[in-house]
Amino acid sequence: MKILLVGAGGVGDSIAKIAARRAFYDTVVVTDYDLARAERTVAWITARHGAEIGGKFLADRIDASNADSVAEVARRHGVTHVMNAVEPKFVPTIFAGALAAGANYLDMAMSLSEPHPTDPHSETGIKLGDDQFAQAADWEKAGILALVGMGVEPGLSDVFARYAADHLFSEIDELGTRDGANLVVRDDDGNEIFAPSFSIWTTIEECLNPPVIWEKDRGWFTTPPFSEPEIFDFPDGIGPVECVNVEHEEVLLMPRWVDAKRVTFKYGLGNEFIGILKTLHQLGLDKTAPVRVRSANGPVEVAPRDVVAAGLPDPATLGPRMTGKTCAGLWVTGTGVDGYPRDVYLYHVADNEWTMAEYESQCVVWQTALNPVIALELLALGLWTGTGVLGPEAFDALPFLELMAMPIDEGGYGQEWGLEDRAV
Repeated sequence: MKILLVGAGGVGDSIAKIAARRAFYDTVVVTDYDLARAERTVAWITARHGAEIGGKFLADRIDASNADSVAEVARRHGVTHVMNAVEPKFVPTIFAGALAAGANYLDMAMSLSEPHPTDPHSETGIKLGDDQFAQAADWEKAGILALVGMGVEPGLSDVFARYAADHLFSEIDELGTRDGANLVVRDDDGNEIFAPSFSIWTTIEECLNPPVIWEKDRGWFTTPPFSEPEIFDFPDGIGPVECVNVEHEEVLLMPRWVDAKRVTFKYGLGNEFIGILKTLHQLGLDKTAPVRVRSANGPVEVAPRDVVAAGLPDPATLGPRMTGKTCAGLWVTGTGVDGYPRDVYLYHVADNEWTMAEYESQCVVWQTALNPVIALELLALGLWTGTGVLGPEAFDALPFLELMAMPIDEGGYGQEWGLEDRAV
């Protein structure tokens, strides 16, 4: 297996660092528009793991906005798998470049939606992933796989959905992804500051679009942003967090392969974060269309959302300032295999102190990066196979969860996942 890693930001850097401890691939080509970022990742791996392992990692430049550039780099290095680790606005070009190069493809966020119709039963509008699923026949004809939504959420949450359907429930009422954390970021004086732990570009996209819900007798429909708030009690000391509906890929993926009556995604944002997002929207700073602004070198065109992203700290740099844990999981309700009502939360917790000590990666980006590496290893081992455009739910969950939890000295990743039965 030869992997082209597109993007050496927080998540891409973490993917490379996690992969450096594994042996299932021949080469990882770490690429970025800024070659220096890719070179830093390779240098870190070489310094930490030595020249032999570092020699399996190469740095190169790529233009993720250009499908021809992606295809050219993929062909030049003879890669078998393209791993997309950049913002979802680049999905169409990387997706097309991988297909043109005849390489398999993985991403952690799917092609973007376009404004949803007011009428939830209207057939207009483009949902998350629609553009990719529309090309499934092309990937099948080429005999290659596009594994979409293979991060943590979506990704691990979808693996949990497959596992719950196959092993825990005879009938599922709701698949409810629930994400929460108790993370705090502080400045040099120890004061708590506003600094999103993940790409603000992606966060704005997810949180200000109308959230999608799926119901078996209704199909997909939308609600207003931040709707249906609920208090969810997260494990491992995180505790109660208010969660709200957010647009997310799980709701578009899970119903395609898992039988359930309802599918939702709720994110623990907090009142301050919600207030800031609403203000950005009111000021038009969430827009992606360029506007003309003054600069020292004369008028330039820039997207307001890109300005917001440039003005905030890079999430990849927040680790030393961050404390706490993040939890990704799936809340499943329905009828257990014994015929009785069941209420289960399947989850994985990442502690920032541990991820910083082990990988010098903050916990949110590291937790996201872990899962595509496991998926790539399962593909390399032939335990996951397929062609076309598929989500994580299309594959057997057991090999993934077993490899994930297996101790490192036994050949696994040493990452325990939890299963918490809750009262109905």
